Amino acid sequence: MKKLGKALVAGVFALGIAAGLTSCGKKQERVKIRWFVGLGAGSDEPTFAPQKAVVDKFNASQNEIELVLEIVDNNQAYQTLATQISGGNSPDIVGPVGIRGRDSFKGAWLDLDPLVKKSGFDLSQFDPSMVDFYRDPQDGLIGLPFGIYPSYLYVNKELFEEAGIPLPPKNYGEKYVDENGKEWTWDYDCIRRLGMKLTVDANGNDATSPKFDANNIVQWGFGIVWGDARGYGTLFEPGTFVGKGNKAQIPAAWLDAWKWTYNGMWKDHFIPNGPYGSSDILSNGSWGESGKIAMFQCHLWYSGYAKMDYQWDVYPMPSYKGKTTAKMHADTFEIAKGTKHPEEAFKVLSYLVTTASDDLLKIYGGMPAITSKQDGFLETFFKERYPHVDVNTEIIQESVKYADNPNHESWMPSFQEASTCYTEFWENLTNNDGLNVEKEAEILRNNLDGIFSAAKK
Repeated sequence: MKKLGKALVAGVFALGIAAGLTSCGKKQERVKIRWFVGLGAGSDEPTFAPQKAVVDKFNASQNEIELVLEIVDNNQAYQTLATQISGGNSPDIVGPVGIRGRDSFKGAWLDLDPLVKKSGFDLSQFDPSMVDFYRDPQDGLIGLPFGIYPSYLYVNKELFEEAGIPLPPKNYGEKYVDENGKEWTWDYDCIRRLGMKLTVDANGNDATSPKFDANNIVQWGFGIVWGDARGYGTLFEPGTFVGKGNKAQIPAAWLDAWKWTYNGMWKDHFIPNGPYGSSDILSNGSWGESGKIAMFQCHLWYSGYAKMDYQWDVYPMPSYKGKTTAKMHADTFEIAKGTKHPEEAFKVLSYLVTTASDDLLKIYGGMPAITSKQDGFLETFFKERYPHVDVNTEIIQESVKYADNPNHESWMPSFQEASTCYTEFWENLTNNDGLNVEKEAEILRNNLDGIFSAAKK
């Protein structure tokens, strides 16, 4: 998800009320807990005052802890935090932060399981899949669910109606029923079949017609908004480039997904290729806003700013070999291993993800991870932004159960260099016809293996 980071914020907000008195008349010294903001949302100026209000409210609610807010511009936050951690001056709490930001500091976060057990913190208020989402095989529970952005299919109902094609199934686990009453498994083969019928050239021919002109397409059947190699791979199955011993690997399901996608772009033409995807006709990459794509996968955050003035709704993600994945974006707060006050830091963290969650999610956006708060949030969210559509919000909540773990934004050795490597691979596939995907994937694996090996030294 794209985050804002405008002007550099110089200074630190030290917020609190005067310390209370002990029974002996001496001042009770508060434990200072530093809250670092900047890796994700919260570093743009309109969020400063609302975040300050949250801190003021916490400090006024008790006399044990003084919460200190540190805001750093997003452009400098990564380097600033790295310097603080390496210098032994780590903040206590960091967030909100997504998976990519979190895993840029692999190994820096405290395992929360002992603190959860000691404090009796109630994890049952979250969907179990979201608790598992924050468990790292090596580092344990390194976050609590907070603001989540499930993904699902956005469907342009008007394009389905124009084509005379029945809409996708309304619920996970249901089959697709075509115009002849035949049932189909709701999988990527079905997406391809529908996608080709919903892809149209300037003369009105769909992609199944021998008269179809692939050089003059005006409407497409399917795609991922701002998808990349890991995102398209995760459509089929969660995975990672990092194998045993940090050797590079290409998950078999990802290779299948890349082949399927590549054929969809260059052979079957129902997925926009690079030149089409960045063109004006598809709103320069924000495909859903164009009204020219029948089905696209994206996250809840897309609804927060996209302008989709046609009739649309949300539908279940399809399956691959019987398994369904709905990739997830999610924000949380971390406790740094360098904290000298883990129990006090956990009290603050618990406050931020529960008591303060309503106020903070108004600042940052995102659906509450607390399941009891989701219905009200979603009703207000869509009523305010899209009064002309009736969104099936149950699909959004159900999609949480299919979150990808490992996540498509998770850690890799030499994270930035590895990201650049696979981005170049994906740009090659999306912009060039006639490639051998297996060969290109093997080149990618070799290149990543070199990067991962160098990171060990």
